[in-house]
Amino acid sequence: MTAIYNPADPRYLDSSDLASETERVFEICHGCRLCFNLCPSFKTLFDSIDAQDGKVAAIGEVAKQRVVDECYQCKLCYLKCPYIPPHEWELDFPRLMMRHHAQRHAQPVKGILALKERLTNQVLGQTDLVGKAAVALEPLSNTLIGKPGSLPRRIMEKASGIAEHRLLPPYAKQRFTTWYRRRMPTQIRDPQGVVAVFPTCFIEYMNPAIGKALVAVYERNRISCSLPVGTRCCGAPFLHSGDIDRFIRSAKRNVASLAPLVRGGADVIVAQPTCAYVLRKDYPLYLDSQDARTVAEHTYDSSEYLMRLRSDDSKELDTEFKGEVPESISYHVACHLKAQGIGIKGRDLLKLTGAKVQLVQECSGIDGTWGYRSENYELSRQVAQPLKKAVELSIAQAQADQVGAGRNSGGHVLCGDCHLANTAIEQETGNKPMHPMQVLAKAYGIKEVPSGS
Repeated sequence: MTAIYNPADPRYLDSSDLASETERVFEICHGCRLCFNLCPSFKTLFDSIDAQDGKVAAIGEVAKQRVVDECYQCKLCYLKCPYIPPHEWELDFPRLMMRHHAQRHAQPVKGILALKERLTNQVLGQTDLVGKAAVALEPLSNTLIGKPGSLPRRIMEKASGIAEHRLLPPYAKQRFTTWYRRRMPTQIRDPQGVVAVFPTCFIEYMNPAIGKALVAVYERNRISCSLPVGTRCCGAPFLHSGDIDRFIRSAKRNVASLAPLVRGGADVIVAQPTCAYVLRKDYPLYLDSQDARTVAEHTYDSSEYLMRLRSDDSKELDTEFKGEVPESISYHVACHLKAQGIGIKGRDLLKLTGAKVQLVQECSGIDGTWGYRSENYELSRQVAQPLKKAVELSIAQAQADQVGAGRNSGGHVLCGDCHLANTAIEQETGNKPMHPMQVLAKAYGIKEVPSGS
C-alpha cells in the first residue's frame, strides 16, 4: 500500500486510485472514530456508513462528495489521528480531501454550479490583485463590503459566491509594505536575531497595525527586521480549492524570495497561523526541494520566536512591561496554530505580562476561505457556535472575577492570532480581538509606531 499525497506522482489525479484510497481511508476512520466530533465531514461520513449498516463501499457518491465539501482543512484531525505518517497506514485525511478538490479542478463538471465554483475560486485566490485594488479604492471598497446583507453584498454574492451575510475584514488605507518602506530606518545595535517578516495578505492589505506592532516589539528586543522582496500570498486559497499548479507557482515564487535570506542568516516570521502552516508544512511537500525545506525549518510564528529568544541563555527577552497591561486575557487558540505542533506560545508570551490568560480553543468555522463561500455560510455559523459560547463565557468569568475582587469590570482583552478567526469572533460576539503582538506592544508602553510617512 502506498498513499499518494504528492501531486507530482502520476497517480495523484487517477480517479480509480483516488476512489480506492478514499475507501481505504474511510474504512480506517470508520473503525476508529476518534474524530467523530471534530468537524461536519466526520459526522457526515459516519452517518452515511451507519445508514449502510457499516458497509463503507455502499455509501453513495453524493455522500462522499459531501464529506469532501464539508472538510474545511482545520487540520485538527492530525492531533487526534493515531495513523498519520509515519504510521504504516499513512492516513492523511486533509490531503486526501485536497486530492478530491484537485481532481475536481482538473476535470470540472460542466454547468452553472461548476461555473460559480470556479468563479469563487478565482475571486478568493486572487488575494493580491483584490487587495491592491481595494486599498487603492479605500474607502469605496469598505463601503461596498462593509455592511453584511446590503445590496452591494447581495450583488457581490451573486457575482463572486462570497456569502452576503459574512462579516468581512475592512481594507487599510495604506499597505503594510508601503508603511515599512517609508518609515525611518531603525539601527539595531548588537542584534539578538535577524528576521524577515512575511506580511501575509491580512497584514499587508487589511490590518497593517499587526505588522507595525510586530516590528516595534521585535526591535524593542533587539531583533533586526526586514521585508522580503517579491513575496505574495502564500497560495493557500489555490491549494484548498484544488488549483495545485497555481499553488506551486505561488510557493516557488515565495521560496525563491525567502531562501536567500534564510541562507544569509535570517529567520522567517509569520504572524498569521494559516500562512505559517502553509510555509512550514505544505511547501516542503508540494515543492519537494531543499530550498522549501530550508525555509520551512526557519519559519516561526511571531510569539513562538520570542519565546525561543527567552529560552536561549545567551539572549534576553524584555519583560519590563510598564505600559497598559490588562488584568485578564481571553486567548483564542487558532486551529492552524495547534496543527503546527509548537505549543501555545501566544499564551505563554502573554502570561509574561502578568495578565491572567484563559484559553478559548473552539474552531471559528472559517479555516482558509471555506467559511466565506455562500454554500458553506450556514454550516460555518453552526461550527462557530461553541466558539461564541466559549468567548462569551470567558468574558463573563473575567468580569465576575474583577467585580468579586472589588474592581470595576474592565481591564479585559480578547486576543487571537488568526485574522480570519478574529473576524468570525467579532461577527458572532460583537467583540473585536487583538493580535498578541498588539497586546504586547501596549504592555511595553509603545504608544505610536514610528513612521516616515
